[in-house]
Amino acid sequence: MDLYSYFRSSAAYRVRIALNLKGLPVNLIPIHLIKDGGQQHSPEYRKLNPDALLPALVDNGAIIHQSLAIIEYLEEVHPTPALLPATPLDRAYVRALAMQIACDVHPLNNMRVLKYLKRLNIDDEARDEWYRHWIELVFEALELRLAGDTRTGDFAFGNTPTLADLCIVPQVFNAKRFSVDMAPFPIISRISDNAQQLQAFVNAAPAAQPDAE
Repeated sequence: MDLYSYFRSSAAYRVRIALNLKGLPVNLIPIHLIKDGGQQHSPEYRKLNPDALLPALVDNGAIIHQSLAIIEYLEEVHPTPALLPATPLDRAYVRALAMQIACDVHPLNNMRVLKYLKRLNIDDEARDEWYRHWIELVFEALELRLAGDTRTGDFAFGNTPTLADLCIVPQVFNAKRFSVDMAPFPIISRISDNAQQLQAFVNAAPAAQPDAE
């Protein structure tokens, strides 16, 4: 398998965690989102993924894009260890937690959005405030949900990582990078700290990637 990745891409980060948890070897192909005007816009990469977004996974010649679709594919083809719970209701709950991050906050803070804000002459201070606002808004709701659900354990669902944690951990990384105060989110912080005790998460972190800067 080939994974087209960028060390600070939170979407690629999710997939790297999934691959590590499942013990799947992968060939990482770095695509720099800033150099050369963004290597994701190169004709070669756009043949692979017309969206010009990361990540993209190539498995036996098949191309899969969108991080959650890639992770669900890995889950179906390599079901152990499971990243989704056993029952339909619990699987829906975990997917919903993951989508709070992947659908409600990440698209608003994606690099192409931040670049567009700059084109609108929004300065760096206002851009960073935008970034923090959307993380904090989603984290407030997520923290309340986790606090009020008996299924919350060491991780978002029970005591082993699920799809939800694969989304939460990269978002916490982004939050800290943009100086979000994590004190109001003790459960989210605890989940992220617990994940850092697992080598699969450590090896997937941005600083551990071959293209890290």
